[in-house]
Amino acid sequence: MTTQTLSPPEVYQGQFGEFTITQSDRTGVIIYRAGLMVAALSFAIGSALVLFNNNPTTIAALTPLYACFSLALGISLLTIHIYMALLHRLLQVFWAIGSIAALVLALSSSEPLAIAVYNQPLTLFGVGFTFVALTGIYFKEAFCFNHLETKVLTLTVPLLLLGHLVGILPTQWEQTLLGIWAILFLIFALRKTVQAIPQDIGDKSVFAYLHNQKSAKA
Repeated sequence: MTTQTLSPPEVYQGQFGEFTITQSDRTGVIIYRAGLMVAALSFAIGSALVLFNNNPTTIAALTPLYACFSLALGISLLTIHIYMALLHRLLQVFWAIGSIAALVLALSSSEPLAIAVYNQPLTLFGVGFTFVALTGIYFKEAFCFNHLETKVLTLTVPLLLLGHLVGILPTQWEQTLLGIWAILFLIFALRKTVQAIPQDIGDKSVFAYLHNQKSAKA
């Protein structure tokens, strides 16, 4: 009877020392990417219903789709690797504010959530925080990996939401930007599925260094 010996984990050289990647690290990245995929699919389906099958039945279906999108985004924000802990927490707070605002609006409005937000642009001062958090992910990914779709999304999302908020975008432009957003979000999520997992984990020696610096100050 033979016994198999497990190969030692690969050692990476970071900025502040060596580190290894654990199975827990890999699981966190998989969960992060799965959350992005669910969010992207939910957003794409909802956008397609708005753009191509705009009727009362499909509009009502947008609320559960948005709930799925928001929940999946929240999971991704829990597992994303960001060196700046303050920025990470800030994005999570933005998501929480937007989610609470959407829940309150959905429960208090006589209209479906999507209609209420569209007809009352000022609600974006609450619900819109969810998309601020999402844009934060796009910006982080654009900064770290220089992917074209995340660069475009970082500009497209604020342009569409702020344009609708102040009422300067024609309906056709809003529809075009929404379609671009949905398509590029899907491309982004799909591209993450084939990206090397260690890239999303980053340099763990930086996380350890920042943690030690914080502990020393405390």
